[in-house]
Parts: sequence; structure tokens; C-alpha cells
Amino acid sequence: MRAPLSWLREYAALPPEVTGRELAAELIAAGLEVETVETADITGPIVTGRVLEIEELTDFKKPIRWCQVDVGNDTPQNLICGARNFAVGDVVVVVLPGAVLPGGFAVGARKTYGKLSEGMICSLSELGIGDDHSGILIMPPDTEVGLDAVELLGLRDDVLDIAVTPDRGYCLSIRGVAREAAIAYGVEFSDPAYTEITELVDEGPSYPAAVEDPSGCDRFVLRRVRGLDPAASSPLWMRTRLYRAGVRPVSLAVDITNYLMLELGQPLHAFDATKLTGTVSVRRAKAGEGLETLDHVKRVLDPEDLLITDESGPISIAGAMGGLHTEIDGASTELVIEAAHFDPIAVARTVRRHRLHSEASYRFERGVDRDLPLRASLRAVRLLAELGGAEIVPGATVVESPAEPATITIPASHPSRVAGVEYSRETVVRRLEQVGCAIEGDEVLTVTPASWRPDLTDPNDLAEEVIRLEGYDAIPERAPRPSAGRGLTQRQRLRRRVGRMLAATGHTETLSYPFVSDKDWESLQLPADDARRRALRLANPLSEDEPLLRTTLLPGLLRTAARNLGRGQTDLALFEVGLVFRLKEGAGKVPSYPVDRAPTAEQLAAVEAALPDQPQRVAVLLTGESERSGWWGGGRQAGWQEAIEAARRIAAEAGAEVRVSADRHAPWHPGRCAALHVDGVLIGHAGELHPRVLQAYGLPPRTAAVELELDRLDAAHNPVAPHVSTYPVATQDVALIVEESVPSAEVEAALREGAGELLESLRLFDVFTGDQVGEGRKSLAYALRFRASDRTLKAEEATAARDAAVARAAELTGASLRG
Repeated sequence: MRAPLSWLREYAALPPEVTGRELAAELIAAGLEVETVETADITGPIVTGRVLEIEELTDFKKPIRWCQVDVGNDTPQNLICGARNFAVGDVVVVVLPGAVLPGGFAVGARKTYGKLSEGMICSLSELGIGDDHSGILIMPPDTEVGLDAVELLGLRDDVLDIAVTPDRGYCLSIRGVAREAAIAYGVEFSDPAYTEITELVDEGPSYPAAVEDPSGCDRFVLRRVRGLDPAASSPLWMRTRLYRAGVRPVSLAVDITNYLMLELGQPLHAFDATKLTGTVSVRRAKAGEGLETLDHVKRVLDPEDLLITDESGPISIAGAMGGLHTEIDGASTELVIEAAHFDPIAVARTVRRHRLHSEASYRFERGVDRDLPLRASLRAVRLLAELGGAEIVPGATVVESPAEPATITIPASHPSRVAGVEYSRETVVRRLEQVGCAIEGDEVLTVTPASWRPDLTDPNDLAEEVIRLEGYDAIPERAPRPSAGRGLTQRQRLRRRVGRMLAATGHTETLSYPFVSDKDWESLQLPADDARRRALRLANPLSEDEPLLRTTLLPGLLRTAARNLGRGQTDLALFEVGLVFRLKEGAGKVPSYPVDRAPTAEQLAAVEAALPDQPQRVAVLLTGESERSGWWGGGRQAGWQEAIEAARRIAAEAGAEVRVSADRHAPWHPGRCAALHVDGVLIGHAGELHPRVLQAYGLPPRTAAVELELDRLDAAHNPVAPHVSTYPVATQDVALIVEESVPSAEVEAALREGAGELLESLRLFDVFTGDQVGEGRKSLAYALRFRASDRTLKAEEATAARDAAVARAAELTGASLRG
């Protein structure tokens, strides 16, 4: 919402010295998000002048005029100008030497086209109050000569650009922002919606109307004018305000509806009355109906779309955009002004369905004052009469459904309990009355929110109003007081340990939206019967391209990696920790229950049974070099080894040890995929991704990944601090020959089992194949470290433990000592 300061001053009696930046600071303190304050960088002298004489210079390729203009001095100014839309006697705006126009354009006297030009005659765009640069700005003929045009036209005006949050839709208007400004400075506020509004509907209906769907529209107002001058243009002050507020001036009727939407927050629409057929109605769309909207797009309507229709069919999509058939044009003299209060949800769903977002729908989605249609429509027809010579047809058509104002019961002490700051009852009442609430009661208040504050629905909303207006900076800073037994859960601690460990080992955390598409299952090469294809489909997804909740973290990581590679980042180590959503077997839809009572235990159980499982997972993706190459030599490419090591480190944070075995599991390469088990429970997979998967996501060959389920670690394992022995270690090396098909993990497991409690660690340090060990066989060399916690081991004890380990490996894997 762009709000010019001069427009705000019209309704909020701000002190004259207040600047846009000072007002922005106060509004920010009150909870509004003022993003920028634009200040016109324009300085004088800029004055009004009357054209005395025009000499046409014909010796040049384009028409050039040398003009003498009276600017209130004794001597006329000589000015060169190429525009053709002014004549002798017209009053124009003249920029004299020494002035600076918007954009830092300095104006001086200079010789051009063989003449001395002592300044320039300006257009709207050059003055920064419009986008029309085709001709010179012509002032009213009775404008005095020599007036300061900066003050006359309000050229030096601050504009506040406010990012309005969804709960403060009333601030999508000058009326709402001016009210906040008046409260911030404690000055008088004049409500433009209620100023001199006395005429209502005494004269009866002005055009036949009906509402067939009261749930979508509970107030519908039509007013009518005739005899409008089609040639009447919007006054300069209105065009200037629209331009500064970010709206392009079009025509008088359209400009008036846009002006009142910005000023009051009530969207209006003007129909050409001669193009209407019969009764104007509000209803839902029928099957097969369509409408060509003002943007020249032919739209197929949905049965849930809320429409404005006449006997010929749809003429407007309610709250969004009008139809092309009933558009006003340069010959329209008889208009019907429509103002309504539409259901925010109905409008929001319609505009998302058709991708038809507009300034009107933006306001309806956030809630519009239900009392405004009568008053805004009356203001519109009065402006049409005043500025366009129209005749107002007496009366107004009003179709409405009765609506009782909602009340909220709140203890007067509730804001104090919420903020931890003492607010007196008088303070609470005063602040709530400032935001339009009607209040009854003493210690327990019965509050009726204003019609323009539909966001106030419960006691905490009212407490927020009191707190923000009293000032968030008045709440003292106090360190939280932790209570015993209320720290992080075991799951949260593991999540943090894993994240810190991965970050410390060179990985970068990413955050992805939990949404995927059916295409991802094909890209991941998932089999048709894979459980991960059974994903929960959202009823109202943010994007129709990704309507499913993820069942694996890998698609988000793969897309993130592809995006970084496209920007030149070739060496990546990424990880993400988050939830996946796995549908339960036989689970149906989540049941819905009435909201006027708490659900029973059986109802809660039914909801829980229908919800998907949401385990917490961690995924790591590696591509490029894990050890950089440079002048010192070549680096080392990241691969399945780093992926498995990352899995080991993650499990170690939970005090668990991973057992690795070969497996086939999409999306990994079938010959380079490892299954990861802890105590016989599968916790995930690691390895190189399938080449087709990498091609689908645009990633380089040999990219590796790991995905683990953290919830299978934190329940049964806790990290245990290692015992540090003061006694020396005894090291024994052993080389075993096994069949080449025997995994080294099986040999390692057998050695650990046979070595017993004295074994401190075991490490594979060499793998050898060749004629010395025989065809189809390999040699695995391990370093075994033995240590006792209470004594120094004898050589015989270490040797015996090693021999027991070798014997167990021979028994389980067929290993033999290498000679």
C-alpha cells in the first residue's frame, strides 16, 4: 500500500513538521511494516507562467517552438519547447534555471536550436506526478502567474510504501493508515467514510438486483447515474494521487472507483447500464459457463466461482475483475455503480483458481468493512456528478442478509497477563476504543469490534492491540527462567548434534519446501509398487506442479544441488534434516467434526489414525571434490565412501554403530548401494545415485547420497562418553585372505566378535588382489588395538585375543591368514 503523506494529512491532523520518515518510525512502532519512504528530490524555482508568444522554428527536422512566457517577472522567459499541445494564452509550469527535477535532472540556461532557452516547460512525467510525457501540462486558465508550482501541485510529497500483513487488511486504504497515524500522534482523525454521508436509501431501489448465494455476498448495493459527460477527464489532483499510490489513471469513472478503493478500502465496479440486461444477481457459476474478462482472457468458470450476472449470463467475477461485455467506454453516459461485501474465502479461492489477482481481490481476501458499500457507492456517484456532470438517479438498491455484530468477553487484566506489564483498565479501554471497539463492563469487558476490524476475534487479538499501541518497547527485557525438566527432548538434542556435526565436517544445511510432484517418482526411478509413491495429495497446494507431500528428502536436495551447480558451485556437500510423510496402510481421509465442542477421545483417535506417519530424517548429498586439488597435487572426488562415512558419523551422534551391507534400492546405483543397519534395524541407505536419476536432475556422474531415519536412532541409543584408560595399548596386525565376494564388513564383524572385550578399535588399512593371493580372492589387512582398563596387557593376552578373532573370522567367512 503506497500512501502519500499529503493524502494522510487530509484525514489525520498531523503536526506540520512531521516528515514521512518520522511518521514511518511511529507506524513501525505500532506494528506496521513500512518498507520504504520515497521523497521527491525536486527543488525550485518552479513557477506557473502564461504563454505570450510562440515562434515556430522550421529549419530543423522536427517541429521546434521558441516561446515567450510571463512568469511574473518584469521580463518574459525565452524557452525552447518541442510539444504542440499548448497555445498562446495557456498557463503552463515553467522550470527556471537552477531548479532540479526528479531523478537529479538539473535545469539551466543554454543555447539550443540557435536560441537561448532560459529553462523549460514541463510535462507531468518531468514533474514526477504522472507518466504522460506526450505533451505539456496545461493548468486551469484562471491560475495566477508566478505561483510556486512546487506548493501548488504538491510536488514535494513523501510516499510511504507499506507491506500490509494479512491480519491488517484495513490498512490497505488511506482511511486505515490515517487512523493509525492519528492514534500514533494522539491527534484528531476525520473518517472519510462518514464525512457528510447522510443520504442512504430513502428513495427506493435504483436498479433491480438479487443475491442468490447469501453465504458469498451478504450486502450488495447498486447506484445509478445518467448524463455523464464522456469527455470529462479526471482532475489533476486525483490523477496525481492515483499515480503516487501506484495506480495508472484511465478515465474519470474508472479513476473515481480506483480513488475510492484506495481511500476507503472498498472496491467498486462501474457497469455501462445500457449493456445490462434485466436483474443483476450474485450467484455461483453454472456448469459450462464462461466469461471474457477485462484483460481480454476468455475464462472457463468453475461451479464454485462467485459471479455477478444479469439475464444474459455472467458479467463479472465477484471481487476480482469485470467482464468485457459490460465495460464502460468512451461513449458511456449511463452507469451502474456496484459495491458489495463478498466472502473472503470465496474470493480467495476464485482468484487462485483463475490466477486472477487484482487490487480488488487483494482487499476482499483480507476482509473489507461491511458498512462501506452504501457509503462508498454514494461517494462515487457524487463525484461523478461533481466532476463529470452526471445526474444521480435517486435511491439505491440494497440486498443484504442480517448480521449480528460479534462480541468478545475479556478480563480487563488480560493484556497485562499477556505482556507481563501492568496496564490499567482505563488504558485498556482507551486503546480499544481508539481502534473502533465499543466496550461495556467493568472488570470483565464485553467488546464489540468495529466493522472494519474483522481480524479481532478473540481476547488475544484485543490484548495485541493494547500492547502494540502502548509500545512494544515498553515491555522490559528479561532473561527466560528455565524450569527443571523442561529442556530439549532427546529427539531435539539428537537433531542438533547431527546438524552441528555435519556443519563442522564441511556440510551446508539446506531447507526445502516439503512438496513434490508425481514426476519426482519417475525421476527417482522408483518401482511402481514402491511405498514412497503413496503420497498425501494436498487439497489446496501452493503450486499445482507440486501437489504432494514428500515421502523422501532426496528430491529437494537434488534440486538444490542442481540450482547451485547452475551457478558455478561444483563442489557440494549438502544436508537437510526434516520430516517426511508416509501414508499408513488402510488410512482414509481425516474426518471432520463440529467446532462447537471438544472432540472425544474416540474422535481424536480416528484423526490420529488417518494422519500420515511423520518420521524425522536426515539426507546428505555429495558431488565434486571432497579434498581440493591445487598446486600441491590432485584432489579426491567425493563418492560412496564419504556417504557411508557420513552415515557412520550420524549414527555415532546417537551412540550407535552402523553395519553396512550391499543392497539394491532406488534411487541408488544397484551395484553401489549400501543398506545401513543398527542392531538389525534398517535405518537407511547410502551410495552412488543411479545415472538416470542424475541425468533427470542435471547432476554430474558419481554423485553420492545418504538418507537415514533419525527416529530409529534416538529411541534406543544414547551417546556414551568413552572410558579413557591410563594403560598402554597393544597393537596387532593381521592379514586375512577371503573370497572376493565376501564383504569386508562381514570380516570386520567376525573379528570384533572373536576378539572380545579387550578390543578397543579395529581398522582396515589395506586391500590387495593379485597372483600372490590367488584368482578370485583378496587380502584384507586390519590393525587391531587391544587395551585393558585396569592393567597393562601382556603380549600373550593380546596375541590370544588376536588369534581368537582370526579363528572366528575363519569360522564365519572362510578367512585364512596370509603367509
